[in-house]
Amino acid sequence: MKKIAIYPGSFDPITNGHVDLIKRASKLFDKIIIGVAQNSKKKAFLSINDRIDTITTALEDINNIRILSFDTLLVDFASLQNAQVILRGLRTISDFEYEYQLSGINKHLNPNIETLFITPTEQYANVSSSLIKEIIALKGDINVFVPASVKTLLKHRL
Repeated sequence: MKKIAIYPGSFDPITNGHVDLIKRASKLFDKIIIGVAQNSKKKAFLSINDRIDTITTALEDINNIRILSFDTLLVDFASLQNAQVILRGLRTISDFEYEYQLSGINKHLNPNIETLFITPTEQYANVSSSLIKEIIALKGDINVFVPASVKTLLKHRL
């Protein structure tokens, strides 16, 4: 049986921290599905297509990934993709508290799916999509925090 993991997120935008986690996890699993969440309650900075395009370009050198959008319960999406594991990145203690709560709910909803927490490489420990959006809004330099695909897209947009 292939080991398949789901790495869900809004990726709005994808950061170098996301890319690092995916590259490291790609060595642990036969296949990783990047699940780009469509959350109708949140106003997205980038469209779903822009997010998928920037992720695709940023990860073009990784062969065992697939990028899909979803708007269902994560465990339902994971089951549909035959995934056994949900990958989650943990940067801070507050991340752990929130993710631990989610993993318990997901385990209740589908006991066959495990959650695996991965900590960031030190240089990406403080990078988040929310902070990137704030830096952009204040016209700051995001070059060291995001892949070239995000820089290119934002350069044409802003």
